[in-house]
Formats: sequence, C-alpha cells, structure tokens
Amino acid sequence: MNRYLPRLSLAAALLPACAAFSFATPAAATITLGASVQMSGGLANTGRYYKDGYEFAIDQINKAGGVKVGGKQEQLALKILDNQSDNNLSVRQYTQLVTSDKINLLLGPFASDAVLATSSVAEKYEVPMIQGGGASDQIFSRGYKYIFGTLPVASKYFESTIDAMEHLTPAPKTAALLFADDAFDVAVADGTRKLLQKAGLKVVLDERYSSNASDFSSLLSRIKSDQPDAVLVSGHETEVLNFIRQAKSLGVAPHFYSFTVGVPSADFRKALGKDADYAFGMTSWLPSASEKDRWFGDAEQFAKAWHARFGYEPDYHAASAVADVEAYAKALEAAGSTDPKKVRDAIAHLDFASLYGRIHFDAVGQIALPQTVIQVQDGKVVAIYGQTGFIGKAQYPMPAWGKR
Repeated sequence: MNRYLPRLSLAAALLPACAAFSFATPAAATITLGASVQMSGGLANTGRYYKDGYEFAIDQINKAGGVKVGGKQEQLALKILDNQSDNNLSVRQYTQLVTSDKINLLLGPFASDAVLATSSVAEKYEVPMIQGGGASDQIFSRGYKYIFGTLPVASKYFESTIDAMEHLTPAPKTAALLFADDAFDVAVADGTRKLLQKAGLKVVLDERYSSNASDFSSLLSRIKSDQPDAVLVSGHETEVLNFIRQAKSLGVAPHFYSFTVGVPSADFRKALGKDADYAFGMTSWLPSASEKDRWFGDAEQFAKAWHARFGYEPDYHAASAVADVEAYAKALEAAGSTDPKKVRDAIAHLDFASLYGRIHFDAVGQIALPQTVIQVQDGKVVAIYGQTGFIGKAQYPMPAWGKR
C-alpha cells in the first residue's frame, strides 16, 4: 500500500468539499478541469498562484475560441476546491472530483507533500494530473503513469547555483546546508550534497530542521562559529524570512547565501525591504519576450497582463500553473478526445513552446528546465547566471550587516 494515500471510506470520499469555485460559463464550457488548491491556511500565499493561474489560463484559452477536440470547438471550465492547506482534505477532495463530480482531468495543488498524497488518487482512478507545484524526486520515482510535473527536479535545484559559485572571486571553499523536513527539501538536500562533493566544497554544517520553524538562532550560532563561505537553505518562504531577519539580528553574514524559495517573489522583497539585498536564489522562469506563447503572445506580455489582472507580480509558480492548463489544451487537441487514457497518452508526447518554456515530459513525467541564478540587488531581481554562464554581475561577497 502506498503510504501517501490514506484509507478512505465511501462516505469520506464523498464528503462535501469546502469552498468550491467554478470559472467560465457552465452552459458553454463542456470540458471541466478539477483541482484542490491551498486557498486558505498556511500555504495560501503560494496557493493563490495556482488558483489565479488556472483561472487566467482557462479564460485566455476560451477567449481565443477554446480547444478543438475531435472536430468540435469546446470551452474549458474549472472546478477548484479549497483544501485549507490540509493534505488529507485534499486527498478527499480529489477523490470527490473524480468519483462524484466525474472530472477526469486534474490540475495539481502546491507543494511536494500535497502532490505526493493526491497523485495517488489520479493513479488509482487512472486519470491524468498535470501539476506545477511539486518537484520532489520521490513524486516521479514510484512508476506512476498519470502524474506529470512542470517544475525542475528538486535534487538539481542548487546545480546552477553551485556552478556559479565555482566561478566567483574568491570562490567559496566551504558550505553549510540547511533544509526543512518535507519531501521537497529533503530531495533538494540529497541532491545538493552530491553536487557540493562533486564541486570540491567542504560541507561544515549539514542540518535538517522542522518545517515551519521560527527560531533559527541555534543554527545561526553554529554558522557564526563554523564560518562557512556559503550557506544554502532549502525551505519555505516564511522560514527563509525568519532566517534572514535573525541572521541580521545575530550579525551572521556569510560571503554568499542562497535560498530555494522567496527570492523571485515580490512579497519576499517587500517583507524584508533593504534586508533582501544580496540574497541569491533560483528560478525556472523569467518574464522574457523570448518565451513565445500561443495564447499570451510571450512571457513578458503575460507578466504585464497578470499584474494588471491580479495586482501582483507573477513568479515561476504562476507561469508553471498556466503552463499546466496549456498542456491540457494541447493534449486534448492532439488526442481528439476527452477520454482520460487517450489524453494521458497525448500529454506524454507533448512538445511545445510556452510562456514558461519548452513543455516536454520525460519518461517519468517531468520536464527539464534549467534554473537561472538570481539575486536581489537594490530591491530588484537580477539574473546572474544561466546555461551560458554569467548573464549579470553578482554583488559578492556579501558585506557585514553593519557595512551595507
């Protein structure tokens, strides 16, 4: 038995979902996509990207005429449920979407732990799930055939960062690795250890901390004592905010620090103000006009349209959510059918350009996108290092807090 899928009684599976939302005109929309997303609870700030992204993409596709399936033009609709940042509730909601609501095309929630649990529903009922919220290697290591992901693999999140570090002057020689205890961050850490070893960096601190941790004083004291040149942190945005605030309070300023989350987000920069400067991060997406798109024109136009509609800047979560819906549109047209198995097979063979980048799933259902190293400089995100090497000037080494 898969330990991520709880035993569900028929009554539990048919429990009414909390806060269901439908978009598009029901009378005109004949193909419905279903999702359970964190619209409240601890992960709501990131969950909104997926709710907004799914809605925006469906509206844009419908404005362009919808999708042509088997010679008939169809509109898309969305049924989205609020899982309240509760993975068990999300499993029940996805079960309801498939068994009660008869929705056979699923979009995913945010976060690897949630995707690990809910993708088992898709696999059990043999209906596809395309998701851009979970990147843990574990999601794609179970031999599942119905789960597809549009985030880069977690174990390689710091690959471009470590590559860039080797080319800095002076290059870091020692590193500290901190990571939360959820599926995504553990996968990041497992891959990062190998990458650090391969690069010849000495790891002076390798520590796992509890998700939602608020007190980093002990770990920061050890960093201050061990004095690693670089600190790599894999965690959630709230944890990263706490880490940076407490680092300033304790006067901890390594030459280089980088985070898996937060840096691409306008909320992160707003929350920290000038204290966000010098923080490195990574992103699988930037709003570039070079990323052409069938429905939005290009990624730059998409970012402007997103901000005009929602009042905040999109990051890679938003772009990946939109790409998930676009993948369904392309797969439905290729399959010429709404049969979930035929759509699943069409998804597996997709290869198209989108505002998010090239969408092409490998044998286990994941796409390969490079991570661009970014840094906050004077309150703005600057692209620093990509596939071709340095594309921007890094502000390095990071000065002491009192000398900024």
